[in-house]
Amino acid sequence: METECGKMMSSRSDSGSGEDSLDRLLPPSGAPRRKSATSLSKSEPPLLRTGTRTIYTAGRPPWYDEHGAQSKEAFVIGLCGGSASGKTTVANKIIEALDVPWVVLLSMDSFYKDLSPEEQNLAASNDYNFDHPGAFDFELLVSTLRKLKQGKSVKIPVYDFTTHRRQKDWKNVYGASVIIFEGIMSFVDKELLQLLDMKIFVDTDSDIRLVRRLRRDITERGRDIEGVIKQYNKFVKPAFEQYIEPTMRLADIVVPRGGGNMVAIDLIVQHVQSQLEERELSVRALLASAQQNQPLPQTLSVLESTAQVRGLHTIIRSKDTSRDEFIFYSKRLMRLLIEHALTFLPSQPCTVQTPQGHEYEGLSYNGRGITGVSILRAGETMEPALRAVCKDVRIGKILIQTNLDSGEPELHYLRLPKDIGEDHVILMDSTVSTGAAAMMAVRVLLDHEVQEDKIALVSLLMAELGVHSVAYAFPKVKIITTAVDKSLDDNLHVIPGIGDFGDRYFGTDGTDRWRDEEDREQPSY
Repeated sequence: METECGKMMSSRSDSGSGEDSLDRLLPPSGAPRRKSATSLSKSEPPLLRTGTRTIYTAGRPPWYDEHGAQSKEAFVIGLCGGSASGKTTVANKIIEALDVPWVVLLSMDSFYKDLSPEEQNLAASNDYNFDHPGAFDFELLVSTLRKLKQGKSVKIPVYDFTTHRRQKDWKNVYGASVIIFEGIMSFVDKELLQLLDMKIFVDTDSDIRLVRRLRRDITERGRDIEGVIKQYNKFVKPAFEQYIEPTMRLADIVVPRGGGNMVAIDLIVQHVQSQLEERELSVRALLASAQQNQPLPQTLSVLESTAQVRGLHTIIRSKDTSRDEFIFYSKRLMRLLIEHALTFLPSQPCTVQTPQGHEYEGLSYNGRGITGVSILRAGETMEPALRAVCKDVRIGKILIQTNLDSGEPELHYLRLPKDIGEDHVILMDSTVSTGAAAMMAVRVLLDHEVQEDKIALVSLLMAELGVHSVAYAFPKVKIITTAVDKSLDDNLHVIPGIGDFGDRYFGTDGTDRWRDEEDREQPSY
């Protein structure tokens, strides 16, 4: 399962598994460094394309505060108008003009009710009224839009207009700074109206709407011209006059002529941009200025500093260690860390019969499943250790990078297994300094219904600041590491630290733009 990523959903070409190697995420070594943008560039598509996936180079900035809670809800634009009035065209024009990442377009057409066999027969003869409020599942629509506005991951039904039924597989949508919701009955339901921050009515001449509907229903939905005209005269036109046109008075803005009215669209875009500016956050600055004089939290567990563990740290921390030795001894330490992390999973008593015919009182895992989620790219290095000790473990990936202009972390890509909300999740990263990336990753998991007390953040090395930041925001998340360093330098690098883990492990030279900024212990992490 892939999580759809807002505005660019239709551009996604991901077809590979969530276990693709890191090399497929990165451009050739020595590629020129590019600035991370806060908005989508019209001259240069903000995409990094690989053989199986597309990664967005304009990421989603923090949508939560230093407490880990959503700061402001997504801005919801409601688009209403008669059938074939050009609502989708207006929506796409707004998206194009906004030029920001993480915009979700939600269509009311996805929420038609499944038809009974009797209703199927009526629909086949064009005698079922699809333009009546009763044809829509408003309960599901309202709950879905509310969750999406709250920043949660949602499942959207996919409606088949040829069979008049929902398809088996629903579409997952997540990550919205702006939600554009369009439909003929967008303003009919009072509860739905309360979720709309801006209401736009698209007013188009009835003759133009009829021509557009004829073209659409014949070419896209397999209808014949007689059936389309019959349905229009019997249901569409009366419904517009009874239910839709009267709601024009509820609109904040009326857009005549639909998508061709660029003056109206420009005014709408200016207002939305001002709303987005009000939602900008500076999480990094809040974390960096936080008082960290409290004792380390009880949710922190540090691997016992045995002679073996301290010896491994001595090797991998040394600047004179070769890359081969760095990889070898890092893997040994990762294995110890993962095995230690597994001791925090819930267990229950279990009695088994031994080959000698005797009973053994033991323990078994008491949970549905285990999912490992790596924060790319360095977190991916811990996946082999997890797979080695957890049979059939599922793997997810999250790419978080620092915006070089704002200094804030940005979410660029995620690929999470289906129904991850039911699992215990081991969130993996190599190093954590300020904790900004870890906080964003935890917030993503919570938005996908993972329970906070089922998340374990596992890292080879953490700074005290990062420990406090994560524990303060998410007090139920388990924090597991092999060592905690006390301080950061002026550039927020961990001291004494381990260096650039990603560069040392992968043998890169530090000029690669497409790597996890956490690896370099940069200011926002």
